[in-house]
Amino acid sequence: VQLQASGGGLVQAGGSLRLSCVASGRTFSNYATGWFRQAPGKEREFVAAISWNGGSKYYADSIKGRFTVSRDNAKNTVYLQMNSLKPEDTAVYYCAADETVKFYRGSYYYSSETYHYWGQGTLVTVSS
Repeated sequence: VQLQASGGGLVQAGGSLRLSCVASGRTFSNYATGWFRQAPGKEREFVAAISWNGGSKYYADSIKGRFTVSRDNAKNTVYLQMNSLKPEDTAVYYCAADETVKFYRGSYYYSSETYHYWGQGTLVTVSS
């Protein structure tokens, strides 16, 4: 499966952005999807993830209550709605996916090592 992330940009603190991750090449409804981010000089970190049917969602503590992950399998798209953005949210955001059978433990959603397919990343910059 190929993933294409988009929707990043420059926004002031307190603003909102919606990232999209469009998949092609396989039946996307068979895939769980995650969002990760990497800030300059820092390691890649988990942001959010969603199960194949949207029934389970997972969030990093740092973004709980501000970000919402959702998906529309008819459009082969996963979204990350980001509200109340903070300067510390500045990073390149990546979407990732893999077949749902790999996620038989909830903890696997949080690990970048679980995901085989990755998009190219989209830059989010939050100014103070």
